[in-house]
Amino acid sequence: MTPWLAPVTISLLFAAVAHGATPTPERQVELRYLLTQDCGSCHGLTLKGGLGPALTPPALAGKPPEFLQMTILHGRPGTAMPPWRGLLSEDDSRWLADRLLAGETQP
Repeated sequence: MTPWLAPVTISLLFAAVAHGATPTPERQVELRYLLTQDCGSCHGLTLKGGLGPALTPPALAGKPPEFLQMTILHGRPGTAMPPWRGLLSEDDSRWLADRLLAGETQP
């Protein structure tokens, strides 16, 4: 076996597992609804802020997707941001974080 093959193979496997799966188109519709209705109930229906801060691309600039994903899943202690882990998977939260950063939040 080539000496570099095992480390490369292991790296590719970890990358595939870390990236996860994209939610199905049906689930994406549900997640967009959640984003506008549930997230919008605190962050404003246009996500420009309300009880919670704005979730627009300029407001989120510089925040890594992993930070947003962890905030979605675990909430923010000491704030009104609840954890959504019981309702959302890691793949769901990653997809939502990517949509927020890209500004693709409308149904």
